[in-house]
Amino acid sequence: MEITEQCVVALTWTLKDTLGEELDILDEPVEFLVGGSDLLARIEEALQGHSVGASLSLHLEPEDAFGDFQEHLLFLEPRTLFPAELEEGMTFDGTTLPAGCNPDAPRDVFYTVTEIYPEHVVLDGNHPLSGIALRLHLKVCGVREATEEEVGRGTAGTGFFRVQPQSPDNTLLH
Repeated sequence: MEITEQCVVALTWTLKDTLGEELDILDEPVEFLVGGSDLLARIEEALQGHSVGASLSLHLEPEDAFGDFQEHLLFLEPRTLFPAELEEGMTFDGTTLPAGCNPDAPRDVFYTVTEIYPEHVVLDGNHPLSGIALRLHLKVCGVREATEEEVGRGTAGTGFFRVQPQSPDNTLLH
């Protein structure tokens, strides 16, 4: 079966920056809905017409990946607003930021704690890979028709590097 809109692909990948540093490796196939919200548009375009066994190497500029770094998404917040067990790398849904945080902080993004000072916390609303050109090597391990439920949800259940609230010891991007 060839990859088309509204099908599910099982992929493995190696993601590197342009200097060759590995950022993420997925050894076991994970399913993604093509034509939904799981994959970046540039990746979906590249996959079209391929089938099981295909290998693709893509170069993604920031505008094709996670966008440019936006300084207006950096916020310095009082340390007292956050729990005592706060650690760098923790993420917060913008809709659940503690009361008293900057009211100008967009609530439709996830914030990563990037630095902790005695009096302040730095929150970064940028995707961790924003502003970075990426090299992605994909392998197609499976292709199937999407179910009506997957099409209706717009996802096979896994987003491509979707940032979600996580514990500080979870360093995976996917």
